[in-house]
Amino acid sequence: MNIHQLGYDHPDAVKLNDQVQLEYAERYGDEGDITPLDAAMFLPPRGLYLIAYDAEGRPVATGGWRSQDANEENYRDGDAELKRMYVVPEARGLGLARRILAALEADARAAGRTRMVLETGIKQPEAITLYTSTGYEPCEKFGHYRTYDTSRCFAKPLMDS
Repeated sequence: MNIHQLGYDHPDAVKLNDQVQLEYAERYGDEGDITPLDAAMFLPPRGLYLIAYDAEGRPVATGGWRSQDANEENYRDGDAELKRMYVVPEARGLGLARRILAALEADARAAGRTRMVLETGIKQPEAITLYTSTGYEPCEKFGHYRTYDTSRCFAKPLMDS
């Protein structure tokens, strides 16, 4: 597997984003994640977007982070928000999500971000297992879905205290 830094608006990113949106819709019975996102949010040094490709060159996994600072949606200064973590079903179980997550954490840390935060939902138990097994702990709800009962928020310090 090869992991490449590409734009959130890259055709392969759009393709994988469409697939994850369909999965959200299937799991939650709605239109998918409507959190406002645009490609500029993932540009270094205030973000990063990664796509993993298999040996045949097919895009199979994605993930990104974007900078957040204290605001009315309960973010804190220094937050890096994880977005669009996704692995296509046929590539799950290969450790791709962990590799992408580690790369995103390292990049956010190098950019001076102090905490990685993420929001997921109760109908994504695999995601919750991934995050809790890599040091994420439940935190105060933030972001677009902070008032939803199905939402769960997690955080992990990026800097030593």
